Amino acid sequence: MSEKSSGYQHPADLAYARQLISLAPAEAQGFLALKNTAEREDGAIPAKYRELISIAVALTTQCAYCLDTHNKNAIKAGATKAEIAEVVFIAAALRAGAAVGHGLLAMRLFDEVAGQ
Repeated sequence: MSEKSSGYQHPADLAYARQLISLAPAEAQGFLALKNTAEREDGAIPAKYRELISIAVALTTQCAYCLDTHNKNAIKAGATKAEIAEVVFIAAALRAGAAVGHGLLAMRLFDEVAGQ
């Protein structure tokens, strides 16, 4: 298997961004407008915190491209390695908490189906 086909995600895949945008321009424009609004620097949340939040979301959604981009942006915005490390564990705890929350739903759904 070649290096290019040895996995699903590669930084080189970003070369397809222009093609993707050109094939769905209206949708891409909407997405990019939302992305640019969310990542603006003039909001109430400072850029460093926006990037740390973005890293947490990227970790939770497991988007390698987002993680790469927002990690770089966070460093440029002044985030420390320790802050990024804390974000890793905050995201992990919240993701685990969501599983427990859905576990509560599973218990209720079981009771509904079982007639309890």
